[in-house]
Amino acid sequence: MEIALASAIGILTAAGIYLMLRARSFDLILGLTLLSYATNLLIFSAGRLVVGKAPVLREGVEASLANYTDPLPQALVLTAIVIAFAMTAVTIVLAIRSRADNRSDHVDGRMPDVAGAGAAETAAADTDTGEGQA
Repeated sequence: MEIALASAIGILTAAGIYLMLRARSFDLILGLTLLSYATNLLIFSAGRLVVGKAPVLREGVEASLANYTDPLPQALVLTAIVIAFAMTAVTIVLAIRSRADNRSDHVDGRMPDVAGAGAAETAAADTDTGEGQA
């Protein structure tokens, strides 16, 4: 179980970082969301993976970690989910506003030059004017 959870955290982190390094706003938002999921799983796994044990004290059961699971990571994850939802909503609003203002989805607000596109346009202009012919 621990290996599966560690693998899931690693995959979510790697995918989140990959998406955050892209030059588009939507990819950045997805990357931040995946990183927040990975962080939530990391916090949740810090409280020991225990199946079938209650996080609250009950009468008649000894109050030790052998009978209960730690409720603090669960509370932290619930709080982190709410914060991540609010953060995602704010970044979506900012991305929509940036797209409306810049007419581009790129993070820096400008379209990158496609390799060779500038050279092809220059060659086409030269042949139209007759300058590129020998």
